Amino acid sequence: MYTSRKKIHKDKNAEPTEFEESVGQAIFDLETNSDLKSELKDLYINSAVQVDVAGNRKAVVIHIPYRLRKAYRKIHVRLVRELEKKFSGKDVVLIATRRIVRPPKKGSAVQRPRTRTLTAVHEAMLEDVVLPAEIVGKRTRYRLDGSKIMKVFLDPKERNNTEYKLESFSAIYRKLSGKDVVFEYPITDA
Repeated sequence: MYTSRKKIHKDKNAEPTEFEESVGQAIFDLETNSDLKSELKDLYINSAVQVDVAGNRKAVVIHIPYRLRKAYRKIHVRLVRELEKKFSGKDVVLIATRRIVRPPKKGSAVQRPRTRTLTAVHEAMLEDVVLPAEIVGKRTRYRLDGSKIMKVFLDPKERNNTEYKLESFSAIYRKLSGKDVVFEYPITDA
């Protein structure tokens, strides 16, 4: 078991859950016997969570270290495809772990970086969720009762790869950020 444990680095040396160990084992198995071997050698995960999606489906959210996100992006499509096979059709989403820092107190000279604000973290999380598609536009709709709903337009080029996952994307984003999102593709004139 020590081998798959190497693939999970949790904060403050916390023990991984049973589900996280199964994800670590799946990544370790891919590393031992696939064409991803060299790319997966130095990569690890922070945590993994299962999210319920509409219609009795589940999605797997894997949190990866922020510093390794570029390495994961290179192999994203192949890795997600292999992990979805391993988890028997559950949608797999990789998200970089980011920190939100509270606003500085009045009169304090401390500046907080833009990347640590709630807005920036949620926008970056949204981009991670929809990968490999890119966001081409956003609209925020304010309802009369005061609730907000955000429409996110995705790149139509990736429609074949992402269309069946749109429900999962919105369920995952709602679970992580608490915001309602509807994913669509812009209407193109043919």
